[in-house]
Amino acid sequence: MTVFTVANSPEEAVEQLDALYQASVERLQTALKAFLDGGKPPSDKDRKSGAFVYPELRVTYLPDGPPPPVSRAFGKFTDTGVYASTITHPALYREYLIEQLSLLAEQYEITIETGPSQTEIPFSYVLDGADDLDMNAASPAELVRHFPYADLSKVDDELPNGLKPSVPGEVKPLSLFEAPRVDYSLQRLRHYTGTPYEDTQQFILFTNYHRYVDAFTAWAVRQLKEDNHYEAFSAAGNVRVDADTPNAHALVEGAPWRRFQMPAYHLIAPGGRGITLVNIGVGPSNAKTITDHLAVLRPQCWLMIGHCGGLRHSQRLGDYVLAHAYLRYDAVLDEDLPLEVPVPPIAEIQIALEEAVASVSGDSGDALKARLRTGTVATYADRNWELRYAAQARRINQSRAIAVDMESATIAANGLRLRVPYGTLLCVSDKPLHGELKLPGAANLFYQRSVSEHLAAGIETIEILKRDEGAALHSRKLRSFDEPPFR
Repeated sequence: MTVFTVANSPEEAVEQLDALYQASVERLQTALKAFLDGGKPPSDKDRKSGAFVYPELRVTYLPDGPPPPVSRAFGKFTDTGVYASTITHPALYREYLIEQLSLLAEQYEITIETGPSQTEIPFSYVLDGADDLDMNAASPAELVRHFPYADLSKVDDELPNGLKPSVPGEVKPLSLFEAPRVDYSLQRLRHYTGTPYEDTQQFILFTNYHRYVDAFTAWAVRQLKEDNHYEAFSAAGNVRVDADTPNAHALVEGAPWRRFQMPAYHLIAPGGRGITLVNIGVGPSNAKTITDHLAVLRPQCWLMIGHCGGLRHSQRLGDYVLAHAYLRYDAVLDEDLPLEVPVPPIAEIQIALEEAVASVSGDSGDALKARLRTGTVATYADRNWELRYAAQARRINQSRAIAVDMESATIAANGLRLRVPYGTLLCVSDKPLHGELKLPGAANLFYQRSVSEHLAAGIETIEILKRDEGAALHSRKLRSFDEPPFR
């Protein structure tokens, strides 16, 4: 029978989880080394004893009556019962776990327990930091036969997709993602971004042009010399610089970022309160991929600050589009989030984006209204949608779309699906319906004029949101009636 230990505080619970996790990782690494050195594989008895399992966090809430109504978006119970989730990397999630447990403990009479789960840690997730393991000493088939492995048939998004409702009397999920799903995404993040996943900050900007990376890098390196809360800069190619690093900008620029599909750049602040910029490239597939994985880090928000085609005659190159609705022609999320599900704007982010544009541009009143247009953005999977204009014109007219791109609806829809606040501020780089196509000469002139201001607006938006500490950021419209207690 599995024995769980009561934790007297959220801090104690995380310490217990970390001890359990580290013990399992050490046992798994030791068994791997012994086998790769010619020894015996772990026995069935070892596996069944739970030698290699993830720790489990369990919260029990069994009051005499129903839960009291709580207005906040998370940190609350919608039903009584036992809630549990497997946990990986407790040290990485320390502040998040303590925050979520503290919210529950302050509002409810709960019992917090930790113990071994029934889910084993795949061996491929414990190879980091184990330089003494010669993985060439055994075939993958042998390792899969004797050790727990990443069986993706047991990893899915049924819970965030609303396909796993709570069953009365059964243990309910405590968080949106179980440990195997988290570990899968953490490894993918390192692969795609070229940076340690631990460096990802809680406020994320997405762009689709490397020129924004150049501007962000120059700005971030300057910030390290200023009197602020930023303490380091982590760049694709696994480069890390701080205020004392000689030639920091040159080191970042010279890093092998081209090896990575979606290079990331992290301006790091204590508690993850810095800014991450990810160049996702062009297209909805990348947009879905990176947001699927970043969601396991439970960021405060993510914002798209890319380019778009303006669809209105009155728009000018360099004008801004603040999306308040999306026409989803991206297709990549249709099976996870049906097209009929609305993707509402998040009011707090909309307000912050508008304030940021006003602050950075210096415009106000009618001048701001002329420069910043709010409306529907159409997101296509086909960059050459113009070649089917006759077939698309009716839907564009019906939707009242004012801009077209290839990522924004995907990022917003996945934010809704995965409960991460989202927003979109695009910059008009061409007007395909009005003869102003994105040709090299005009495009270069546009980039020189627009990139710095557009990036500054995205950064200022995050600074506005950070001043509120994220307290009002997590709208209840992101959550359904049957939600895990954790954010």
